[in-house]
Amino acid sequence: MDGDARTVLPSAMAPPMRAVRNGEAVARFDVPSVSMDSFRRAVLSACSAKARLAAIAVLPGRTPGRVLLAVLADDKSQLLGLLCTDVPLDNRYPALTPDLPQAQAFEREILEEHGIVPEGHPWPKPLRRHAELEGPCDARVGPDGYPFFRVDGPGIHEVAVGPVHAGIIEPGHFRFQCHGETVLHLEIQLGYQHRDAQALLLHSSPARRLVIAETIAGDTSVGHAMAYAMAMEALTGTAPPPQAEAMRGIALELERLANHVGDLGALCNDVGYLPGASWFGRLRGEFLNLSLEICGSRFGRGLVIPGGVRFDLPVAGREAFLLRLRAAGTDLRHIADVVFQSSAVVSRFEGTGVVTTAMAETLGLVGVAARASGCDRDVRRDHPAGIYRRASIEPAATSSGGVMARAQIRRGEADHSIASVRELVETLPDGARNVALGQARPHALAVTLVEGWRGEIAHMAATDDRGHLAAYKVVDPSFHNWLGLALAMRGGQISDFPLCNKSFNLSYAGHDL
Repeated sequence: MDGDARTVLPSAMAPPMRAVRNGEAVARFDVPSVSMDSFRRAVLSACSAKARLAAIAVLPGRTPGRVLLAVLADDKSQLLGLLCTDVPLDNRYPALTPDLPQAQAFEREILEEHGIVPEGHPWPKPLRRHAELEGPCDARVGPDGYPFFRVDGPGIHEVAVGPVHAGIIEPGHFRFQCHGETVLHLEIQLGYQHRDAQALLLHSSPARRLVIAETIAGDTSVGHAMAYAMAMEALTGTAPPPQAEAMRGIALELERLANHVGDLGALCNDVGYLPGASWFGRLRGEFLNLSLEICGSRFGRGLVIPGGVRFDLPVAGREAFLLRLRAAGTDLRHIADVVFQSSAVVSRFEGTGVVTTAMAETLGLVGVAARASGCDRDVRRDHPAGIYRRASIEPAATSSGGVMARAQIRRGEADHSIASVRELVETLPDGARNVALGQARPHALAVTLVEGWRGEIAHMAATDDRGHLAAYKVVDPSFHNWLGLALAMRGGQISDFPLCNKSFNLSYAGHDL
């Protein structure tokens, strides 16, 4: 159903936005379109009143022209605000970033993909493409390639790491400007995993689109599949059955569990505490195998489909499933108690890689990184959909903002996920697993949010006059958080980088799409 015409965080300076709930489709041309000046004022006004920039997308307009769509999340009212403006004929507009730093990556993406220039952007560098690749905007790179920032002066030296790393990990390039061991500046160059996933989603068959969504970030298969399925359900007016909503919740929380526990083990490894690394590593396998038990994939692939799920958890197997979950949960609590009481761990975690609350708010961080810095936000509670409409979510939060805080958030969320999975399995309803999708509505627009294990996943889908996809936009939580990692290293020791990097554990592929 269409949302009512409500105003997100009304301001005397801002025109009304089209306000909807998470996963609620609206008529695309009912979204207000205002002048560029009004658009800019409205976005800045809403964000100054504690809304967040969830996405900026470029959509085809009514005419051959294009429009900018801003999606603003107001966590307090549980609403999403939508507002459009026409792209000027000269493809130039005054950048939001100088007044709204959380827009910096979105505006770089718009410049790189569409040649629309955000004038006044302080850092208009390539986001995913490199100098050897052609793009719509020739101003992206200079004649000498990617324009890395340099610090000059006595005792200054530069350290370049990657994109090929000494391990089986994704590629990314890190350029440190250092004075001795102290990091003055870290610049992160990504794009080595760019697959043009959004174009593939737009132009592929429905069956292939689901596979693409699951592999946007391979460790977040369930989260991205859910966001995609919710978008298709919104556009077609389809409601998945109760059993499907519960199974999706089980799968999403198992995905959160496995990744948080795996990260705790990796953090132990980075400080040389090998007992914790091995214990948490074993438990990660236990939680992955519970996903395997449900759908035949340790990463939850093949479970979520538009309209519901493919698999359920048979009654005969539920008690054994819960026994395995209970045993793993008991081990997790004992291991975490030992690890977080170890002076070798605590002394390295505390005070390392700190991001203040003010900085996290300024950058628009999401998920674990945001909550560790005192930003109380979680899509499951703030923009609930599916089973989370009936769940009680109180996100773990702390404000110290460093490696220890991010580890503590993971520990707390793992405990909560175990309790959630247990409750969902014990109360799993009977009935159909899925329903058939209808025809997508023409000229419709839907935005869906899912709290993946890293943080907020956003998918936006729009249809044309025949109900076919006309635009698709994906925002992985890593898109919001990479700059947070760079700033967390300022003033720290370069030897702290592996630990700090793992405490964020961002996705290269999810950012690069």
